Amino acid sequence: MRYFFLFLVLLLAIPTHAQRKKKRASQAIPTVATLTDTIFNGLEWRNIGPFRGGRSVTSTGVVGQPGVYYMGSTGGGIYKTVNDGISWENVSDGFLETGTVGALAVSEQNPNVVVAGMGEHAARGVMTSMGDGVYRSTDAGKSWKHIGLDESRHIGDVVIHPDDHETIFVAAQGAQFGPGGERGVYRTKNAGKNWERTLYVNETTGCVSLVMDMTNPLVLYAAMWDHQRTPWTMISGGPGSGLYKSADGGLSWKKMADGLPKAFGKAGISVSRANGDRVYAVIEAEGEEGGVYRSDDGGDSWKQVSKDRVNVARSWYYMEIFADPQDENTVYVANAPVMKSTDGGQSWSRIGTPHGDNHHLWIDPDNNQRMVNSNDGGANVSNNGGKSWSSQQNQATSQFYRVITDNLVPYNVYGGQQDNSALRIASQTSSRGIDWKDWETVAGCESAFLAFDPDNPTVVYGGCYQGIIAKWFADSKTTKDIKEYPELALGNVPADFKYRFNWNAPIISSPHDRGTIYHAGNVVFKTTDGGMSWTAVSPDLTRNDKSKQGPGGGPYTNEAAGGENYNTLMALVESPHEKGVLWAGSDDGLVHLTRDGGANWKNVTPNNLPEGIINSIEVSPHDPATAYVVAMRYKQMDLKPYIFKTTDYGASWRSITRGITGKHTFVRVVREDPDKAGVLYAGTETGIFLSVDGGDNWSPFQLNLPVVPINDLVFQANDLVAATAGRSFWILDDVGSLRSLSAKPNALSLFTPKDSYLILGGNERRWLRWAKPGFRSYARLLPGRTRR
Repeated sequence: MRYFFLFLVLLLAIPTHAQRKKKRASQAIPTVATLTDTIFNGLEWRNIGPFRGGRSVTSTGVVGQPGVYYMGSTGGGIYKTVNDGISWENVSDGFLETGTVGALAVSEQNPNVVVAGMGEHAARGVMTSMGDGVYRSTDAGKSWKHIGLDESRHIGDVVIHPDDHETIFVAAQGAQFGPGGERGVYRTKNAGKNWERTLYVNETTGCVSLVMDMTNPLVLYAAMWDHQRTPWTMISGGPGSGLYKSADGGLSWKKMADGLPKAFGKAGISVSRANGDRVYAVIEAEGEEGGVYRSDDGGDSWKQVSKDRVNVARSWYYMEIFADPQDENTVYVANAPVMKSTDGGQSWSRIGTPHGDNHHLWIDPDNNQRMVNSNDGGANVSNNGGKSWSSQQNQATSQFYRVITDNLVPYNVYGGQQDNSALRIASQTSSRGIDWKDWETVAGCESAFLAFDPDNPTVVYGGCYQGIIAKWFADSKTTKDIKEYPELALGNVPADFKYRFNWNAPIISSPHDRGTIYHAGNVVFKTTDGGMSWTAVSPDLTRNDKSKQGPGGGPYTNEAAGGENYNTLMALVESPHEKGVLWAGSDDGLVHLTRDGGANWKNVTPNNLPEGIINSIEVSPHDPATAYVVAMRYKQMDLKPYIFKTTDYGASWRSITRGITGKHTFVRVVREDPDKAGVLYAGTETGIFLSVDGGDNWSPFQLNLPVVPINDLVFQANDLVAATAGRSFWILDDVGSLRSLSAKPNALSLFTPKDSYLILGGNERRWLRWAKPGFRSYARLLPGRTRR
């Protein structure tokens, strides 16, 4: 029945659109204009979860409204709870142009006024999106309006004047992958109609932390951060870093120096609401100079009160400090984990939170037992000062790098969740929804590619950072490490590694022999015995630039996890048509092809492709010589789309991006419909585009999908499955209708829906008692799944 109604919708929609086109026949309108979301109004994306929270770097409560909180997610927009975190609802869909939130604030004067600063302030090298400025709501989150600072890219804090909700201060951190833009401290006195920059240092320094003395709003404190990112290192610190104070409402600023390190990196700052002269700072600096500092005279002088390294660990990622609003001697540092001091910062103890990596803490100024914490697993509420917290298993804000499915019925969806584990989750169930019982952890960690036999997924291969690879056994729920060359790589210089692996290193199984597994570092490895032995089947397929293989961070803090490893392979695929034909793409912009199982490789990089990340290679399911390559250059501050197509095994290429427009719509992945040649789907930084003519023209294909980065796409029969960076997994059930679309405006055709299966639920026996005599249910039988 559902397909019948869908068919009727398409019948009605297409002729109507054709009539409009006829009236405008005299205008030279490109073919791509015929494909709009109104044609597809019978189709909807379906979110399957998991409801396991993804990273959040900001959250806030509402003074005078217990139980009400807002959370900013990375990629997924703004959420609100009115029941102490028992449930969260997205309140920004349909209003935001980008999905990553860096800062939130609610007016104490008028709680209906909420301000959001876009762009994550934890300056990750992977899975971090830029923002598009500042949004404001005047109806408690029901609607949002963009109010400027488009080029601020990443925002560290938002402060609303306690007595004037139209006066707003913004800590503009600025772009991490390039200089310039809007960075520093900005102020508006008319709710964003006009902005003025009141504190600026230089083109690589932005404001990372900004606080106001709410008992004396003329006083503000700012932490300025001199920082830069390249694809291969994080520079946290420079001559621009410093702490500043304003005593005239942000009009002028004075740099504070007495007692502080002469040079430092990232810092956080907070002023006590219980005593305006008590100011705390956590500072990244050389050796034992790093730690917690305190001023008892409003910033005139400072002293170091703690050298505890836990408070300054992985400084570029954390460095957040929060003074208790009711007790001047109580202070918190958000790091891994949350730390608490009750003696003015001299001694510290750990506070347990639902996730270990912490970025923000809001404390009710009227009740310091009421707080909300943001971390890499979402947001959580406490009403007892952090002794217990609300759940994060109610937030579908997971970030996934890749997606793959098996062929079971119902099929499962697999992926590695950033800041958590790899998992597989049911695409549908016989109960009322998909919840925690319908997913489980498999091989690999947060950055995993996953590979297995889709017809018999009893052994799953999964990756992790620094080239870690393991296999998971479904029967025993155990894993075994099978890395090619075991070495302790954390913190070491990549130039000294035997092999270099990307944070998101490719792992695939051969479509011709599922027992053959490939794993890509800077070379391609192959195993045919379950990882007991590995053979390198390629030379180094990267630029191998030793000048870009140094420490992951500096000058004060090295970055050890491997997100900055460079000159590595990022994409790998074997042709479904020809065994031994493999395509490999690197994070430094090279594409290589072998047609003999790795004996010989040819550089087939498009001539006009600048250096960037080769994030996706798609071999056409319909033609072995046709392939699509996607490159991303956001780490060079280039947000344009890059898609290249070849029809001759890479001998020649052409760019196919016509119709993909927008400031933030760089492409991450392209997939071709396995049943209809030329029907392509492109996942971008903000959503999905569709082409029905082989990429010559593209149209937005958002439907009900929220604005969110689309990291990967995969087809499972007629279903299209999307891995998002901030909204978990989504499925477009049965794209059969799209296969009948034509570039000709007046074309109309019938379509064939996918095969259906009758799957009986938990009340199967009771239901069957009412079935007619001779009734039987049919389902495809596959290894590991049976039907009665």
